[in-house]
Amino acid sequence: MKRLVFGILAAVIAVSTLSSCGYNSMVKLDENVKSKWGTVQTQYQRRADLIPNLVSTVKGAAKFEQGTLTAVVEARAKATQMTVNADDLTPENIQKYQAAQGQLSQALGKLLSITEAYPELRATQQFSDLSAQLESTENRITVARKDFNDAVQEYNAKIRSFPTNLTAGMFGFKPKGYFEADATAKNAPKVEF
Repeated sequence: MKRLVFGILAAVIAVSTLSSCGYNSMVKLDENVKSKWGTVQTQYQRRADLIPNLVSTVKGAAKFEQGTLTAVVEARAKATQMTVNADDLTPENIQKYQAAQGQLSQALGKLLSITEAYPELRATQQFSDLSAQLESTENRITVARKDFNDAVQEYNAKIRSFPTNLTAGMFGFKPKGYFEADATAKNAPKVEF
């Protein structure tokens, strides 16, 4: 009987020790990072879903090089093929994902800046609506990326702080990667006719 009582007592002490070492809070923070990552992916998917409509509208209203439309379509295809599992948010994987999305952003920027040369395109209601939706989506992406980075910062700080870093090491909690400014973002899209 004493062994049973001591066994139960040891189990209770082990559970309370693990919870005081931050295991449960690390799990919550890890899940928060995964949730924020899902939001980022949702916003990028929203943008990818808008692009075919935008390309069709531009194609119908403007007579310009096919290369720009092809670049947007190819960049969209590449960006939608690149996925990162929420359990594998390493800095390298985040950087690869961001690079694919950055190429799409550049191609979209060029497509939208071309509209300056086509006032009739800007005047169409469908293009205006799609542009507004795309701008709204870009803003949502910015907010989702910031929220994701905030969640990663909180998670990474938790798993690197003592004594939770000991528990994190025992249970395989690893640092997550951040979104960083895209190297091409500092350059405006170049449009030549």
